Amino acid sequence: MKIAKIILIIFVLSSYVNLTVAQSKNGFDLQGSLIPIQQILGGGPAKDGIPSIDNPKFVLADKADYLQDYNPVLGMNYKGVTKAYPINILNWHEIVNDRFNEEPVVITFCPLCGSGLAFSALLNGKVLTFGVSGLLYNSDVLLFDRQTESLWSQLMMQSISGPNKGKHFTSIPVQHTTWLDWKTRNPETLVLSTKTGFSRDYTDSLYADYLESAETMFPLSRVSRRYHPKEVVFGIEIAGQFKVYPFVELEKSPAEFNEIINGQSITIRYDSKHKSATAFDQQGKQLAGVRTFWFAWYAFHPETEIYVTAKP
Repeated sequence: MKIAKIILIIFVLSSYVNLTVAQSKNGFDLQGSLIPIQQILGGGPAKDGIPSIDNPKFVLADKADYLQDYNPVLGMNYKGVTKAYPINILNWHEIVNDRFNEEPVVITFCPLCGSGLAFSALLNGKVLTFGVSGLLYNSDVLLFDRQTESLWSQLMMQSISGPNKGKHFTSIPVQHTTWLDWKTRNPETLVLSTKTGFSRDYTDSLYADYLESAETMFPLSRVSRRYHPKEVVFGIEIAGQFKVYPFVELEKSPAEFNEIINGQSITIRYDSKHKSATAFDQQGKQLAGVRTFWFAWYAFHPETEIYVTAKP
């Protein structure tokens, strides 16, 4: 009887330990996570193993001799300030905690999903700063805010665990294009400097082999074979309705055309030379969309509407 009781106690304790371990990864408390804990995976690096840039330095466009015309950048015009963030730098850091005329902004890039997004770093009047958790969901980076240790999904644009769970990012439009395109249209732009405080080879594309492969590195919650997994797409959300524009379809479309999504009229512009897509409202204001890979967009938005070029 005593032996049976001891075995029962050991079983209960071991179950509790296993549950505790399962609910904590890279030191983050995942209890009550909005996404299945078993689908939150370690990407390899530990928390802050990929260092964010917290004190970014910038140079003028004519001083950015470390950039080639074909190099991709994330460009932002916000609060009267124009900046460019080279993807070759973002590949190594994934997060830049920055300011635009004193407004805190976090610039994020996930190399595995090819997704670049910017968000306001103000939440309920408080400034948040972000780091790289080392965790992934659907191959997409999970950020964490240093103030509460809450985890945030980049492509969900939402906190998925911790004190800020359920809260959403406020997205700021960015443009994912080439350095030549951005500097030609924005000659006054500032450019993120390679003087990051870290020793990295920012001329190395780093993910070249991955980008050429049809394989993803981590399991996905949902998969569609409608397009090549790494077909580049432009996705947008209008009042809860999602629509995606595969570049293979945009290549067969007019450079500019109008769409109606959830009752709202928008304009889509596609630059075939620079492989860049943007969306605007009827007042000409740029809307926040995301350039990413098909596999990533579908994994997060399986109910998405898909733009298909009309047959002649």
